[in-house]
Amino acid sequence: MSHYEVHIDNTGEAYRCADTRTLLEGMEALARRGIPVGCRGGGCGVCKVRIETGTVRTEKMSRAHVSVAEQAAGYVLACRAYPQSDLRLCAVEKMARCIERSHARSFLDAARAAQRTSS
Repeated sequence: MSHYEVHIDNTGEAYRCADTRTLLEGMEALARRGIPVGCRGGGCGVCKVRIETGTVRTEKMSRAHVSVAEQAAGYVLACRAYPQSDLRLCAVEKMARCIERSHARSFLDAARAAQRTSS
């Protein structure tokens, strides 16, 4: 079993992911809110991402959510993709909206807490 570093461009976060775990399972291990989870079987499209750099192995995904052309351009469903190297990915569509909103909320909460302690 190998482990790879996965960077999420949308939030600047990174996590380690074993090649036996899906990208979605690795994201969930970040243990923060905002990671959308749907069917986990490649059928709902909620966890769509674009691989910017690196390689993944994929299992069957719904063509209603990732066309052959999209897959060739690097789009995959995180629940059906396993890292094969260090990666940079960008969440898109529903996934992007969820993690970006959650990340912004976490940033604001941290800023508010820092402001309270300095007052």
